[in-house]
Amino acid sequence: MMKDIIRPVLVLTLICLVVTALLAFVNQETMPVIQKAEEAAAAAARTEVLPQAKQFERIENVDLPEGVTEVYKGSGHSGYVILMQTKGYGGTIRMICGIRPDGTMQGIKTLSHSETNGVGTKAVDNQSGYREKFSGTTAETFQQVDTISGATISSTAYKKAVGLAFEAYRIVKEAET
Repeated sequence: MMKDIIRPVLVLTLICLVVTALLAFVNQETMPVIQKAEEAAAAAARTEVLPQAKQFERIENVDLPEGVTEVYKGSGHSGYVILMQTKGYGGTIRMICGIRPDGTMQGIKTLSHSETNGVGTKAVDNQSGYREKFSGTTAETFQQVDTISGATISSTAYKKAVGLAFEAYRIVKEAET
């Protein structure tokens, strides 16, 4: 009786160990490819929101506001690229924006989100042109962009992230002087 139970348990345990080892191997082999693709996508996003920059240097050792994950300085005094995240209705919204040296918004893009399709996506996927409304705004004027009716939580979160970007820009500029 005991033999009848132990044998299947051992076989299943062995199968689990082999499958786990194979998954770990595949993960290890594909990780460099995945990282390279992610780096290429990040570089393309930086160029998209601040096209006049040819290269980007990551700024470190600066106390950034909570929600700002990375800041890059564009080459040739072209401006800054700021990555930020905020909580929307459906979860975390990750965004990237470019700010010109004079403090005006150059471009903005949503990197990822889980907002409600057709409602919250009006703000984050730019279905309503919401993203373009921030182009040319400054830390003093971006609040004048209205939220989207029916997508108030998502568009408010979007505006909050824009505010974080302008705050990070201010901090980085002050640290440079």
